[in-house]
Amino acid sequence: MDKSINVLGGPLQPCSHEPMTGFFRDGCCNTSDEDLGSHTVCIQATEEFLVSQKTSGNDLMTPRPEYSFPGVRPGEKWCLCASRWLEAYRNGVAPLVFLESTHKRALEIIPLELLERFAAETESY
Repeated sequence: MDKSINVLGGPLQPCSHEPMTGFFRDGCCNTSDEDLGSHTVCIQATEEFLVSQKTSGNDLMTPRPEYSFPGVRPGEKWCLCASRWLEAYRNGVAPLVFLESTHKRALEIIPLELLERFAAETESY
């Protein structure tokens, strides 16, 4: 697994434990070479974003109990694939991003300046 560093150069902070998120379902947007989708961007979901994702074939709303996936609801935080965030940006529905909880590997796909434009308010961890 990559060293857990966020896009700002500091320690990667948790994204969400309810719902439990991350490629490793550890609550963080950690990644590795096995994470082909780069689930590295910690977002706060909106209805508009979730509907757009479902329309484009990435249904994050529907629960999938067989995968222990409860479905994501508006207002919840989730580790999103970097390419899916960029797609949402291009479609005008990019959700807010928690920079301290977004893994540095997201920068391989999304420029930091763009992520900073969508930065959510910093939370205390």
